[in-house]
Amino acid sequence: MYKLLLSWRYLKTRFIALASIVSVTLGVATLIVVNSVMSGFVGEMKDRLHGILSDVEIASPGLGEINWPDLHVKEIERIVGDDLLAVTYVVRVPALMNFEFRGRQWTQQIMLMGVDEKTFGKVTDFNPYLLNSKKRDAINFELEETGYDARLGECGWEYRRKKIANQQKIEDLIGPSTADSLVAQASGQSDVTSSEDSSLTNDPNQRAIAFEPLPVVAPVHQATVTDPYPQMNPAIPTSQLSAFDPHADLRDHVRPEEMFNPGRDQHTGIVLGIAISSRQFMNPKGDREELFMVRPGDDIQITLPTSGPTPSPITENCTIVDFYSSNMHEYDSTFAFMSLEKLQEIRRMVDPVTGSSTVSSIQVKLKEGADLNAVRDKLIAFFPPNQYPYVIQTWQDTQRPLLSAVNMEVTILNILLFLIIAVAGFGILATFFMIVVEKTKDIGILKALGAPSHGVMSIFLSYGVSLGTVGTGVGIVLGLLFVYFINDIASVIQWVTGREIFDPTIYYFSQIPTVVSPLMVFLVAIGAIAIAVLASVLPALRAARLHPVEALRYE
Repeated sequence: MYKLLLSWRYLKTRFIALASIVSVTLGVATLIVVNSVMSGFVGEMKDRLHGILSDVEIASPGLGEINWPDLHVKEIERIVGDDLLAVTYVVRVPALMNFEFRGRQWTQQIMLMGVDEKTFGKVTDFNPYLLNSKKRDAINFELEETGYDARLGECGWEYRRKKIANQQKIEDLIGPSTADSLVAQASGQSDVTSSEDSSLTNDPNQRAIAFEPLPVVAPVHQATVTDPYPQMNPAIPTSQLSAFDPHADLRDHVRPEEMFNPGRDQHTGIVLGIAISSRQFMNPKGDREELFMVRPGDDIQITLPTSGPTPSPITENCTIVDFYSSNMHEYDSTFAFMSLEKLQEIRRMVDPVTGSSTVSSIQVKLKEGADLNAVRDKLIAFFPPNQYPYVIQTWQDTQRPLLSAVNMEVTILNILLFLIIAVAGFGILATFFMIVVEKTKDIGILKALGAPSHGVMSIFLSYGVSLGTVGTGVGIVLGLLFVYFINDIASVIQWVTGREIFDPTIYYFSQIPTVVSPLMVFLVAIGAIAIAVLASVLPALRAARLHPVEALRYE
């Protein structure tokens, strides 16, 4: 009993013990915070990386193509066996996106991916990252009436129809000279020479009437041509011949309802990464705002190379139908998605004779718990690199440089932070040596009264355990509280300093991710207590070896 009483007395009367406790507390709290943030970062990063990547991918590098993909899938099913869950095809091609924003043309580079609507969501976690709630259940590339995220504002078919109506109103308010020149171009005349015609266009109502009879597409230029050899063409009337198409009356005419109407029809549907079309900035008040340059319902142009031995650029009009938001800036600012069949058609990847198509990669989804590396090695053995120019990788192989760098960073940070606790341990060691020197008389009296050496030693070991336990307990509580409120703390620091702590335009995520592992907390606690106890061993041994006569000789 005397051992606990003396240990508690020394702990209460020595203020330097408080400094030791604080050093252990700070070390433990820092370790918990850093490990939780890094674990959250690594976990979220792996989920984001794996979300758009399949477990195993067989890809043709660059703009290469895989011929007869159906035959490849049959072999993959035979090789993988029961571990196979789903397979999908992907066409990947770099492209340029062009759109108009506030009267200026903007061009941006993107990575265009053609995906299969039925199977791509089974192989990757693509669906949950779509902003339209209707498309999360089943992927499609059609513009929706409703279901879009509120942050996008007005979009979809209602937004598209209003935009087209506004454009039509602007066209109706074009100035007289511009309107007259358009009429002259549509009718094949260079100028409006009649003062009577020009007077009609001075009145806006008359201008509207003048424009009303014109069809949507400028008519074919009609001219009266006299046949120099009427006797050779008795069946063709010579009074109404077209200079461009003499047999226009014999051809099928396009009805107005069959013509493309932007208020009713859409171009090829495309899903953009949200960072492609939006820009984030800080307003004068210090709040972050998001500006959408285009939104679902707007039209853009995509320019991409065709396939084959002599690629050539081709342009396709597209309508934005949704946004993809993975909260990973690298993906959201690069990827755009289109229907696989449509992209194959645009790039001419379908053989017109056999009907077979080519793809850029075949992506494989395996069952939970399957050995990705073993499946990869089997596929490499069946498709050897010296015969098949394919790159066969797991998603971890694809992102190995990034994952290796993050793992190395986590290891180094843990080592450095444990050194902080080690410094606290050296502080405890120095404190205990000072206590042993100061309490030499007390130790001599205890031993003279019959206290055994191990009893004296246990006093200082208990002292070290108490310091380590108290410091570790307080450090765990502070660390967990800091992790729980870390985003709120970051907001307060941002408000105080006026600078953003965690910029989502630079980092992968919109907020600081954290994951608290009970095993990590337990190991940190055991390590901190062990360092405190080890630091008290040498002073305790010295106190236990003191002879009572030597301790009391000068008293």
